[in-house]
Amino acid sequence: MNWISCQIGARENYSIPRALHQERELTYLITDAWVSPQSHWNFLPANILTNFRERYHPDLDTASVHCFNNSLIQFELISKLHKNTGWEKIIARNKWFQKKCINTLKSLTKNSQNPHIIFSYSYAALELFKFAKSRGWYTVLGQIDPGIEEEKIVIQEYEKYPQYRGEWQPAPDYYWQTWQEECKLADTIVVNSNWSRQLLEKAGINSQKIKTIPLVYTPPKETIDFVRTYPESFSQQRPLRILFLGQVILRKGIAAILDSIKLLEGYPVEFWIVGSQQIEIPAHLQTHPQIRWIGHINRSETGQYYQIADIFLFPTLSDGFGLTQLEAKSWKLPIITSRYCGEVVTDGVDGWVLEEVSGKAIAALIKSILEDKNKIKKYSQNYSQNSYSRLELLCISDLFTSLKMAIN
Repeated sequence: MNWISCQIGARENYSIPRALHQERELTYLITDAWVSPQSHWNFLPANILTNFRERYHPDLDTASVHCFNNSLIQFELISKLHKNTGWEKIIARNKWFQKKCINTLKSLTKNSQNPHIIFSYSYAALELFKFAKSRGWYTVLGQIDPGIEEEKIVIQEYEKYPQYRGEWQPAPDYYWQTWQEECKLADTIVVNSNWSRQLLEKAGINSQKIKTIPLVYTPPKETIDFVRTYPESFSQQRPLRILFLGQVILRKGIAAILDSIKLLEGYPVEFWIVGSQQIEIPAHLQTHPQIRWIGHINRSETGQYYQIADIFLFPTLSDGFGLTQLEAKSWKLPIITSRYCGEVVTDGVDGWVLEEVSGKAIAALIKSILEDKNKIKKYSQNYSQNSYSRLELLCISDLFTSLKMAIN
Protein backbone atom coordinates (compact mmCIF):
# COMPACT_ATOMS: atom_id res chain seq x y z
CA MET A 1 0.00 0.00 0.00
CA ASN A 2 1.16 3.54 -0.79
CA TRP A 3 -0.23 5.99 1.73
CA ILE A 4 -0.23 9.76 1.42
CA SER A 5 -1.15 11.73 4.54
CA CYS A 6 -2.34 15.32 4.13
CA GLN A 7 -2.94 17.28 7.31
CA ILE A 8 -3.12 20.84 8.56
CA GLY A 9 -1.47 21.29 11.93
CA ALA A 10 0.12 18.74 14.26
CA ARG A 11 -3.13 17.00 15.05
CA GLU A 12 -2.74 13.92 17.27
CA ASN A 13 0.99 14.60 17.27
CA TYR A 14 1.20 13.28 13.69
CA SER A 15 0.07 9.83 14.84
CA ILE A 16 -1.30 8.73 11.44
CA PRO A 17 1.83 9.50 9.37
CA ARG A 18 4.04 8.22 12.20
CA ALA A 19 2.20 4.89 12.22
CA LEU A 20 2.45 4.60 8.46
CA HIS A 21 6.11 5.59 8.36
CA GLN A 22 7.03 3.09 11.07
CA GLU A 23 5.58 0.34 8.91
CA ARG A 24 7.25 1.75 5.77
CA GLU A 25 3.88 2.45 4.19
CA LEU A 26 4.04 6.27 4.13
CA THR A 27 4.89 7.58 0.69
CA TYR A 28 4.47 11.27 1.54
CA LEU A 29 3.40 13.49 4.40
CA ILE A 30 2.08 16.79 3.08
CA THR A 31 1.45 19.38 5.77
CA ASP A 32 1.16 23.14 6.06
CA ALA A 33 4.25 23.69 8.24
CA TRP A 34 7.30 21.65 9.16
CA VAL A 35 10.36 22.92 11.01
CA SER A 36 13.16 20.39 11.27
CA PRO A 37 15.96 20.91 13.83
CA GLN A 38 18.21 22.12 11.00
CA SER A 39 15.73 24.73 9.77
CA HIS A 40 16.74 28.39 9.72
CA TRP A 41 13.45 29.15 11.50
CA ASN A 42 14.99 27.81 14.70
CA PHE A 43 17.47 30.69 14.78
CA LEU A 44 14.68 33.11 15.64
CA PRO A 45 14.38 34.32 19.27
CA ALA A 46 12.61 31.78 21.48
CA ASN A 47 9.43 33.85 21.85
CA ILE A 48 8.85 34.33 18.11
CA LEU A 49 6.66 31.87 16.17
CA THR A 50 6.89 29.32 18.99
CA ASN A 51 3.88 27.25 17.90
CA PHE A 52 5.10 27.30 14.30
CA ARG A 53 8.53 26.05 15.33
CA GLU A 54 7.04 23.14 17.28
CA ARG A 55 5.78 21.69 14.00
CA TYR A 56 8.04 18.66 13.82
CA HIS A 57 8.31 15.11 15.10
CA PRO A 58 11.55 13.10 15.28
CA ASP A 59 9.73 9.88 14.32
CA LEU A 60 9.27 11.40 10.86
CA ASP A 61 12.84 12.60 10.46
CA THR A 62 13.48 10.21 7.57
CA ALA A 63 10.03 10.54 6.01
CA SER A 64 9.33 12.36 2.76
CA VAL A 65 7.72 15.49 4.19
CA HIS A 66 6.46 18.33 2.03
CA CYS A 67 5.34 21.62 3.57
CA PHE A 68 4.42 25.19 2.70
CA ASN A 69 6.13 27.26 5.39
CA ASN A 70 6.64 30.44 3.38
CA SER A 71 3.22 30.25 1.77
CA LEU A 72 1.58 29.67 5.16
CA ILE A 73 3.20 32.75 6.68
CA GLN A 74 2.18 34.74 3.62
CA PHE A 75 -1.38 33.46 3.98
CA GLU A 76 -1.48 34.48 7.65
CA LEU A 77 -0.10 37.94 6.92
CA ILE A 78 -2.61 38.56 4.12
CA SER A 79 -5.46 37.32 6.32
CA LYS A 80 -4.38 39.71 9.05
CA LEU A 81 -4.06 42.58 6.59
CA HIS A 82 -7.56 41.92 5.23
CA LYS A 83 -8.86 41.34 8.77
CA ASN A 84 -10.17 37.90 7.87
CA THR A 85 -11.28 36.07 10.99
CA GLY A 86 -13.61 33.32 12.16
CA TRP A 87 -15.18 31.00 9.64
CA GLU A 88 -14.07 33.13 6.70
CA LYS A 89 -10.43 32.52 7.62
CA ILE A 90 -10.94 28.83 8.50
CA ILE A 91 -12.60 28.06 5.17
CA ALA A 92 -10.01 30.10 3.26
CA ARG A 93 -7.16 28.24 4.98
CA ASN A 94 -8.71 24.87 4.19
CA LYS A 95 -9.06 25.84 0.52
CA TRP A 96 -5.51 27.23 0.40
CA PHE A 97 -4.11 24.03 1.90
CA GLN A 98 -5.94 21.72 -0.49
CA LYS A 99 -4.84 23.75 -3.51
CA LYS A 100 -1.21 23.55 -2.38
CA CYS A 101 -1.55 19.82 -1.71
CA ILE A 102 -3.04 19.06 -5.11
CA ASN A 103 -0.30 20.98 -6.92
CA THR A 104 2.29 19.05 -4.91
CA LEU A 105 0.58 15.71 -5.58
CA LYS A 106 0.46 16.39 -9.31
CA SER A 107 4.20 16.92 -9.28
CA LEU A 108 5.04 13.99 -7.00
CA THR A 109 2.87 11.39 -8.75
CA LYS A 110 3.01 12.48 -12.39
CA ASN A 111 5.08 9.44 -13.38
CA SER A 112 3.45 7.00 -10.98
CA GLN A 113 0.96 4.40 -12.15
CA ASN A 114 0.48 2.92 -8.68
CA PRO A 115 -2.79 3.52 -6.84
CA HIS A 116 -2.51 5.35 -3.55
CA ILE A 117 -4.47 5.64 -0.35
CA ILE A 118 -4.94 9.27 0.62
CA PHE A 119 -5.69 10.24 4.21
CA SER A 120 -6.94 13.71 5.12
CA TYR A 121 -8.79 15.25 8.03
CA SER A 122 -12.34 16.52 7.78
CA TYR A 123 -13.21 19.97 6.44
CA ALA A 124 -9.98 20.13 4.42
CA ALA A 125 -10.46 17.05 2.24
CA LEU A 126 -13.12 17.62 -0.41
CA GLU A 127 -10.93 18.88 -3.26
CA LEU A 128 -8.22 16.39 -2.30
CA PHE A 129 -10.71 13.54 -2.52
CA LYS A 130 -12.02 14.76 -5.87
CA PHE A 131 -8.46 14.72 -7.17
CA ALA A 132 -7.82 11.29 -5.64
CA LYS A 133 -10.96 9.80 -7.15
CA SER A 134 -9.97 11.12 -10.58
CA ARG A 135 -6.82 9.01 -10.19
CA GLY A 136 -8.64 5.94 -8.89
CA TRP A 137 -7.20 6.26 -5.38
CA TYR A 138 -8.73 5.06 -2.11
CA THR A 139 -9.82 7.84 0.30
CA VAL A 140 -9.77 7.84 4.11
CA LEU A 141 -11.34 10.70 6.04
CA GLY A 142 -10.14 11.42 9.58
CA GLN A 143 -13.22 12.90 11.24
CA ILE A 144 -11.95 15.36 13.86
CA ASP A 145 -15.26 15.91 15.66
CA PRO A 146 -18.85 14.62 15.76
CA GLY A 147 -19.93 16.90 12.92
CA ILE A 148 -23.11 18.90 12.46
CA GLU A 149 -25.00 17.23 15.30
CA GLU A 150 -22.34 18.53 17.70
CA GLU A 151 -22.94 22.05 16.45
CA LYS A 152 -26.64 21.70 17.21
CA ILE A 153 -25.70 20.91 20.81
CA VAL A 154 -23.45 23.98 20.92
CA ILE A 155 -26.17 26.23 19.48
CA GLN A 156 -28.51 25.12 22.26
CA GLU A 157 -25.85 25.98 24.83
CA TYR A 158 -25.41 29.49 23.40
CA GLU A 159 -29.17 29.97 23.51
CA LYS A 160 -29.06 28.97 27.17
CA TYR A 161 -26.10 31.25 27.95
CA PRO A 162 -26.32 34.26 25.58
CA GLN A 163 -24.16 36.34 27.96
CA TYR A 164 -21.12 34.30 26.92
CA ARG A 165 -21.68 34.53 23.18
CA GLY A 166 -19.00 37.10 22.35
CA GLU A 167 -18.21 36.84 18.63
CA TRP A 168 -19.18 33.17 18.27
CA GLN A 169 -21.10 32.24 15.14
CA PRO A 170 -22.24 28.82 13.89
CA ALA A 171 -20.56 27.46 10.80
CA PRO A 172 -22.12 28.59 7.51
CA ASP A 173 -24.24 26.15 5.52
CA TYR A 174 -21.45 25.87 2.95
CA TYR A 175 -19.15 24.38 5.59
CA TRP A 176 -21.56 21.53 6.29
CA GLN A 177 -22.43 21.02 2.64
CA THR A 178 -18.76 20.44 1.77
CA TRP A 179 -18.45 18.12 4.77
CA GLN A 180 -21.37 16.02 3.54
CA GLU A 181 -19.65 15.78 0.14
CA GLU A 182 -16.39 14.75 1.83
CA CYS A 183 -18.20 11.96 3.61
CA LYS A 184 -19.76 10.75 0.35
CA LEU A 185 -16.39 10.67 -1.39
CA ALA A 186 -14.64 8.97 1.53
CA ASP A 187 -14.27 5.21 1.23
CA THR A 188 -13.60 4.98 4.97
CA ILE A 189 -14.36 7.47 7.74
CA VAL A 190 -12.25 7.16 10.88
CA VAL A 191 -13.71 8.47 14.15
CA ASN A 192 -12.04 8.35 17.55
CA SER A 193 -14.96 7.53 19.84
CA ASN A 194 -18.34 5.83 19.97
CA TRP A 195 -19.82 9.25 20.75
CA SER A 196 -18.60 10.57 17.38
CA ARG A 197 -19.96 7.49 15.63
CA GLN A 198 -23.38 8.02 17.21
CA LEU A 199 -23.62 11.64 16.10
CA LEU A 200 -22.37 10.92 12.57
CA GLU A 201 -24.96 8.17 12.19
CA LYS A 202 -27.60 10.58 13.51
CA ALA A 203 -26.55 13.03 10.77
CA GLY A 204 -27.21 10.36 8.16
CA ILE A 205 -23.62 9.40 7.38
CA ASN A 206 -23.32 5.88 6.00
CA SER A 207 -22.57 3.76 9.08
CA GLN A 208 -20.86 1.09 6.96
CA LYS A 209 -18.06 3.55 6.21
CA ILE A 210 -17.44 4.53 9.83
CA LYS A 211 -14.60 2.87 11.74
CA THR A 212 -13.78 3.70 15.35
CA ILE A 213 -10.07 3.99 16.11
CA PRO A 214 -9.24 5.63 19.47
CA LEU A 215 -6.35 8.04 19.75
CA VAL A 216 -2.75 7.03 20.14
CA TYR A 217 -1.00 8.71 23.04
CA THR A 218 2.57 8.36 24.23
CA PRO A 219 3.06 9.93 27.68
CA PRO A 220 6.05 12.25 28.16
CA LYS A 221 9.09 10.59 29.73
CA GLU A 222 8.76 12.92 32.71
CA THR A 223 5.50 11.25 33.73
CA ILE A 224 7.11 7.86 34.35
CA ASP A 225 8.76 8.77 37.64
CA PHE A 226 6.37 11.54 38.60
CA VAL A 227 4.92 11.10 42.09
CA ARG A 228 1.72 12.96 42.87
CA THR A 229 1.22 14.10 46.45
CA TYR A 230 -1.73 15.65 48.24
CA PRO A 231 -1.88 17.64 51.50
CA GLU A 232 -3.49 16.13 54.59
CA SER A 233 -6.36 18.58 54.13
CA PHE A 234 -7.33 21.45 51.88
CA SER A 235 -7.54 25.00 53.20
CA GLN A 236 -7.72 28.57 51.99
CA GLN A 237 -3.91 28.59 52.10
CA ARG A 238 -3.71 25.32 50.14
CA PRO A 239 -6.96 24.91 48.25
CA LEU A 240 -8.03 22.01 46.06
CA ARG A 241 -6.61 22.90 42.65
CA ILE A 242 -8.94 22.04 39.80
CA LEU A 243 -7.49 22.30 36.31
CA PHE A 244 -9.38 23.01 33.11
CA LEU A 245 -7.09 22.96 30.08
CA GLY A 246 -8.41 23.58 26.60
CA GLN A 247 -10.32 26.12 24.59
CA VAL A 248 -12.44 28.33 26.85
CA ILE A 249 -15.66 27.83 24.89
CA LEU A 250 -19.17 26.68 25.73
CA ARG A 251 -18.73 23.35 23.96
CA LYS A 252 -16.10 22.39 26.52
CA GLY A 253 -18.56 22.94 29.37
CA ILE A 254 -17.12 26.24 30.57
CA ALA A 255 -20.57 27.65 31.44
CA ALA A 256 -21.17 24.74 33.84
CA ILE A 257 -17.73 25.32 35.37
CA LEU A 258 -18.43 29.00 35.95
CA ASP A 259 -21.86 28.15 37.42
CA SER A 260 -20.19 25.69 39.79
CA ILE A 261 -17.75 28.33 41.00
CA LYS A 262 -20.64 30.49 42.14
CA LEU A 263 -21.90 27.54 44.21
CA LEU A 264 -18.45 26.91 45.69
CA GLU A 265 -17.70 30.41 46.93
CA GLY A 266 -16.00 30.24 50.32
CA TYR A 267 -14.91 26.61 49.88
CA PRO A 268 -11.17 25.82 49.74
CA VAL A 269 -11.27 25.36 45.98
CA GLU A 270 -9.26 27.08 43.26
CA PHE A 271 -9.90 26.78 39.51
CA TRP A 272 -7.01 27.04 37.08
CA ILE A 273 -8.42 27.79 33.62
CA VAL A 274 -5.76 27.35 30.95
CA GLY A 275 -6.48 28.07 27.31
CA SER A 276 -7.46 30.78 24.86
CA GLN A 277 -10.66 32.59 25.84
CA GLN A 278 -13.19 32.58 23.04
CA ILE A 279 -16.24 33.66 25.00
CA GLU A 280 -17.23 36.87 26.74
CA ILE A 281 -16.18 36.55 30.41
CA PRO A 282 -18.19 38.78 32.80
CA ALA A 283 -16.05 41.27 34.72
CA HIS A 284 -16.88 39.80 38.14
CA LEU A 285 -15.61 36.39 37.01
CA GLN A 286 -12.46 37.82 35.45
CA THR A 287 -11.41 39.01 38.91
CA HIS A 288 -12.94 36.18 40.95
CA PRO A 289 -10.56 35.21 43.80
CA GLN A 290 -11.09 31.47 43.18
CA ILE A 291 -10.21 31.58 39.49
CA ARG A 292 -6.77 31.79 37.93
CA TRP A 293 -7.09 32.74 34.28
CA ILE A 294 -3.90 31.58 32.58
CA GLY A 295 -4.81 32.13 28.93
CA HIS A 296 -3.18 30.57 25.89
CA ILE A 297 -0.04 28.47 26.37
CA ASN A 298 2.18 26.52 24.01
CA ARG A 299 1.88 22.75 23.80
CA SER A 300 5.28 22.35 25.46
CA GLU A 301 4.04 24.20 28.55
CA THR A 302 1.10 21.98 29.46
CA GLY A 303 3.05 19.60 31.69
CA GLN A 304 3.66 22.16 34.43
CA TYR A 305 -0.09 22.71 34.88
CA TYR A 306 -0.89 19.01 35.04
CA GLN A 307 1.76 18.67 37.74
CA ILE A 308 0.44 21.39 40.05
CA ALA A 309 -3.23 20.38 39.75
CA ASP A 310 -5.13 18.03 42.07
CA ILE A 311 -8.00 17.17 39.72
CA PHE A 312 -8.54 17.55 35.98
CA LEU A 313 -11.98 18.85 34.96
CA PHE A 314 -13.29 17.99 31.48
CA PRO A 315 -17.08 18.49 31.42
CA THR A 316 -17.34 18.65 27.63
CA LEU A 317 -20.73 18.80 25.92
CA SER A 318 -19.24 17.05 22.89
CA ASP A 319 -15.77 16.02 21.75
CA GLY A 320 -14.37 13.72 19.12
CA PHE A 321 -12.27 12.19 21.89
CA GLY A 322 -10.67 14.63 24.32
CA LEU A 323 -6.92 14.02 24.21
CA THR A 324 -6.39 16.10 27.34
CA GLN A 325 -7.93 13.24 29.31
CA LEU A 326 -5.01 11.01 28.33
CA GLU A 327 -2.53 13.77 29.07
CA ALA A 328 -4.02 14.31 32.53
CA LYS A 329 -4.12 10.61 33.27
CA SER A 330 -0.47 10.20 32.34
CA TRP A 331 0.30 12.73 35.07
CA LYS A 332 -1.75 10.57 37.48
CA LEU A 333 -4.53 13.12 37.80
CA PRO A 334 -8.03 11.96 38.78
CA ILE A 335 -10.47 13.22 36.16
CA ILE A 336 -14.00 14.61 36.26
CA THR A 337 -15.47 14.12 32.79
CA SER A 338 -18.70 13.74 30.84
CA ARG A 339 -20.10 10.91 28.73
CA TYR A 340 -19.86 12.88 25.51
CA CYS A 341 -16.32 12.07 24.41
CA GLY A 342 -13.80 9.22 24.36
CA GLU A 343 -14.28 6.78 27.23
CA VAL A 344 -11.12 7.20 29.28
CA VAL A 345 -12.34 7.38 32.87
CA THR A 346 -13.67 4.43 34.82
CA ASP A 347 -16.21 5.96 37.18
CA GLY A 348 -15.32 5.25 40.80
CA VAL A 349 -11.87 3.91 39.94
CA ASP A 350 -9.72 6.69 38.52
CA GLY A 351 -12.23 9.52 38.32
CA TRP A 352 -15.85 10.52 38.02
CA VAL A 353 -18.22 10.53 35.05
CA LEU A 354 -20.87 13.23 35.38
CA GLU A 355 -24.47 12.16 34.93
CA GLU A 356 -25.19 15.66 33.65
CA VAL A 357 -23.04 18.64 32.68
CA SER A 358 -24.23 21.39 35.00
CA GLY A 359 -22.84 23.73 37.61
CA LYS A 360 -24.96 22.06 40.25
CA ALA A 361 -23.62 18.59 39.42
CA ILE A 362 -20.00 19.74 39.35
CA ALA A 363 -20.29 21.69 42.60
CA ALA A 364 -21.97 18.79 44.40
CA LEU A 365 -19.23 16.41 43.28
CA ILE A 366 -16.44 18.73 44.35
CA LYS A 367 -18.04 19.20 47.77
CA SER A 368 -18.15 15.43 48.19
CA ILE A 369 -14.46 15.23 47.24
CA LEU A 370 -13.61 17.78 49.91
CA GLU A 371 -15.48 15.67 52.46
CA ASP A 372 -13.56 12.52 51.47
CA LYS A 373 -10.06 13.74 50.64
CA ASN A 374 -8.66 10.19 50.59
CA LYS A 375 -10.68 9.41 47.48
CA ILE A 376 -8.57 11.53 45.13
CA LYS A 377 -5.41 9.97 46.55
CA LYS A 378 -6.84 6.54 45.86
CA TYR A 379 -7.96 7.48 42.34
CA SER A 380 -4.54 8.91 41.57
CA GLN A 381 -2.85 5.74 42.77
CA ASN A 382 -5.19 3.63 40.63
CA TYR A 383 -3.54 5.06 37.56
CA SER A 384 -1.47 2.65 35.50
CA GLN A 385 -0.68 2.21 31.82
CA ASN A 386 -2.98 -0.80 31.73
CA SER A 387 -5.86 1.15 33.21
CA TYR A 388 -6.50 2.90 29.92
CA SER A 389 -5.10 0.47 27.36
CA ARG A 390 -8.51 -1.15 27.05
CA LEU A 391 -9.82 1.94 25.29
CA GLU A 392 -6.85 3.83 23.86
CA LEU A 393 -4.32 2.49 21.41
CA LEU A 394 -0.99 2.98 23.13
CA CYS A 395 1.46 2.23 20.35
CA ILE A 396 1.90 3.36 16.80
CA SER A 397 2.03 -0.18 15.41
CA ASP A 398 -1.45 -0.86 16.81
CA LEU A 399 -2.70 2.21 14.99
CA PHE A 400 -1.34 0.96 11.68
CA THR A 401 -2.99 -2.43 12.22
CA SER A 402 -6.29 -0.69 12.93
CA LEU A 403 -5.99 1.42 9.79
CA LYS A 404 -5.39 -1.66 7.68
CA MET A 405 -8.42 -3.37 9.18
CA ALA A 406 -10.53 -0.26 8.63
CA ILE A 407 -9.94 -0.17 4.87
CA ASN A 408 -10.32 -3.93 4.31
